[in-house]
Amino acid sequence: MSDKPLIAITGASSGIGEATAKAFANAGYPLLLMARRVDRMQALGLPDAVIAEVDVRDRAAIAAAVAKGEAAYGPVDLMFANAGVAHLADIARQPPEEWDAMIDINTKGVMNTVHAVMAGMIARRRGTLVMMSSIAGRKVYPDHTVYCGTKFFVHAVSESLRDYLSDYDVRVQVISPGVIETEVLSGVKDEKTLADYQANKAKMGGGIGPEHVAQLILSTYEMPQAALVQEIVLTPTRQKY
Repeated sequence: MSDKPLIAITGASSGIGEATAKAFANAGYPLLLMARRVDRMQALGLPDAVIAEVDVRDRAAIAAAVAKGEAAYGPVDLMFANAGVAHLADIARQPPEEWDAMIDINTKGVMNTVHAVMAGMIARRRGTLVMMSSIAGRKVYPDHTVYCGTKFFVHAVSESLRDYLSDYDVRVQVISPGVIETEVLSGVKDEKTLADYQANKAKMGGGIGPEHVAQLILSTYEMPQAALVQEIVLTPTRQKY
């Protein structure tokens, strides 16, 4: 059994979550992997991994998963609140149900995830929260209206949490990627929005592999607890905005 602390990741079945799970597993950390697609997490075949079927909208399910992981490997030392969806569309055409999904998963889901570990981190005076935002949480884009709103929310909450938790030596880091090669576009049903996004992505030569984001999370996490990289903004070199 590893003597390193437990790393918890939501949205661990694909994309940046999957890449981060692999990076920490390769570095010898035990894992708590949470997502809706259990088969995808099991297929990773990572050692010392507790796998839990979790929808981040379900606060009790996250708490139960954390309890299960901590029973096996001790307290969660890093929680990566990574789960999210991007239903991009022209706001006048977009079904309000897509707004609901983004708000519930990208904002309420993040808070549910933080809630599951925050009290323990405060009590131990140690821990790291990694909050998944986006370059769209720093500036606005066409057809990103509600998505941008949810990511601006993550930034604002993270700034407040960082201020509050610093008195307890708990770190809060925001991840703000640009175009990354993930499954995020699977949630885009608006054909024009999808075509425009893909054309812009092709113009910049494609996105960055999620493994690069994962390595940054690992390397900054392994800095001393007294040192915090507050935000990581990573984009393709040719991404102009």
